[in-house]
Amino acid sequence: MKLKLALIGFGVVGQGLVEILLEEQQKLKQQYGFECQVAAVSDKLKGSAYHPDGLDMGKLLEMVKNNQSLSDYEGAETTGWDSLTTITKSNANTIVEVSWTDVQTGEPAITHVKTALAAGKHVTMTNKGPVALAAKELGELAKQNNVMLKFEGTVMAGTPAINLCLNNLAGAGITEIQGILNGTTNYILTEMENGMEYAAALQKAQELGYAEADPTGDVEGWDALAKVVILSNVVLNYHLTKDQVEREGITKITSADIAKAKEQGKRYKLIATMKLQSDGSVKGSVKPEKISLSHPLAGVSGPTNALMFRTKYVDDITIMGPGAGKAATGFALLADLIEINRATAV
Repeated sequence: MKLKLALIGFGVVGQGLVEILLEEQQKLKQQYGFECQVAAVSDKLKGSAYHPDGLDMGKLLEMVKNNQSLSDYEGAETTGWDSLTTITKSNANTIVEVSWTDVQTGEPAITHVKTALAAGKHVTMTNKGPVALAAKELGELAKQNNVMLKFEGTVMAGTPAINLCLNNLAGAGITEIQGILNGTTNYILTEMENGMEYAAALQKAQELGYAEADPTGDVEGWDALAKVVILSNVVLNYHLTKDQVEREGITKITSADIAKAKEQGKRYKLIATMKLQSDGSVKGSVKPEKISLSHPLAGVSGPTNALMFRTKYVDDITIMGPGAGKAATGFALLADLIEINRATAV
């Protein structure tokens, strides 16, 4: 089955996916039997376009590059549709949800995903909010409508965290997960260890694009907290809510704290922890911790992310890689699409 995609949102991540599809389409067809076309794109700021036979991916990218509205796409059958109309009225069988979303409420992505699943359409997304806040509900809705719901990119972008756990580590008996799940804070702590004050390190992170103008979600631990909830719910199979996760950011860490840790042969990291308890519950936390230099996560520097899985049968496994970025997150979407294609191929 050829996947017909509707992209809800066409910012950095959506464009990253389309760039990969455009560059790799022949190889994807030859190696994986994967074929797709972009039938629709709807972006609140960039406009929207739809054609049942597919839109020209190169043309979409060129229009955005030239600051042209997608609603001016010549040859489109329809333009100007909002996101929900695009989801319900286009002939797309797979929705790529990459809109801007409030991580505290999960909206508008939760509504987008619910609408798509109820309409019998597969979904892949990179928005953390819907999975952190409504994973069970969305999973049940997908099952009821016999469609797939994929979200690899919500935890470590293109570094395969969720798929690794659900596929390759299925049955390994994961009992604890520890990780560095926010590149911004890890970069700041690395620079502070190199001698910078917190404010200067944050400013540098903003200049490099690692931190937003309002860095609260990163430096106060909210971004990592959402990922703790996702991993607990999806991998450890326990319904953990965001209010049950202990959270502390890095804003109170001083240069003196960093120096003292260094003298002790340790270093500060913002550690996300999910630990399975004897009663089957999961204890989750996000907080700065002094860890030994021999710890598997101690050598993870800069904006890199990492996860360590403690398992019953294969000991400890650690993965590391980019947790954000245009190409990396675009690839996460592609990985999900390839899996959808494999599962639905006739």
